[in-house]
Amino acid sequence: MAVAIILLLVAVGSVLFHIYSPWWWTPIATNWSYIDHTISITFWITGVVFFAVIAFMAYCVFRFHHKEGRQAHYNPENKKLEWWLSIGTAIGVAAMLAPGLFVWHQFVTVPADATEIEVMGQQWQWSFRLPGKDGRMGTTDVRYISPENPMGVNRDDKHGQDDVVIESGELHLPVGKPVKVLLRSVDVLHDFYVPEFRAKMDMVPGMVTYFWMTPIRTGTFDVLCAELCGSAHAQMRTKVIVDEQSEYDAWLAQQKTFAELSGRNAVTKATYRSGGK
Repeated sequence: MAVAIILLLVAVGSVLFHIYSPWWWTPIATNWSYIDHTISITFWITGVVFFAVIAFMAYCVFRFHHKEGRQAHYNPENKKLEWWLSIGTAIGVAAMLAPGLFVWHQFVTVPADATEIEVMGQQWQWSFRLPGKDGRMGTTDVRYISPENPMGVNRDDKHGQDDVVIESGELHLPVGKPVKVLLRSVDVLHDFYVPEFRAKMDMVPGMVTYFWMTPIRTGTFDVLCAELCGSAHAQMRTKVIVDEQSEYDAWLAQQKTFAELSGRNAVTKATYRSGGK
């Protein structure tokens, strides 16, 4: 009897702790409220199943506890029960998968008016590239990556000359504008993750992965790496700042283009080699 009561208390306490827990998601900052809804559906389905299983265990402990003279019956098959369990499991799994498939379709369907930006991950820093005045980013290749060209921008591509390159700095985005985030990695697996954005994706060397989002409120948000990437993984951080359009334009005007940075790096390198100051 005591064991059955303890099992029920564990089940009820676990569900209540989840409902009234002080630890919850950070306030959302993008259009991906669908992610929150999908997680909530999954929590409720798994919570109901969890409670049902524990309650059934408690019932069995109470109903079939040992009594002197009682003999257990051997019942190797129960087709009716198997059918009910199979159908119930199928419905539960479908109820969890269907919202996820719906959200995934939206997740990979990028709006036509989304602006492309690029995020580069490497041990242990973040770099960013934004389109310049022509609205297009130049092509890249890992063969072009060097200390003077950390993003591997193609120097022969005219569209890349006015690209804004931010190495180990903060990323700014305008509020209310859809953004397609192209993700690349120089060395190992990384994962660009901003908890408030509810959107993230692995960054795989040799591939360009992506997600898209629309920031819906201004603020400063922490960027984390959500993939164990080495000894300084926990320190691989920076900030994303979502601005009003006027503030974003003012910030963007102060940034250096790839052409400007390439010229400065070339001068610095030549001066170093000649021993000048």
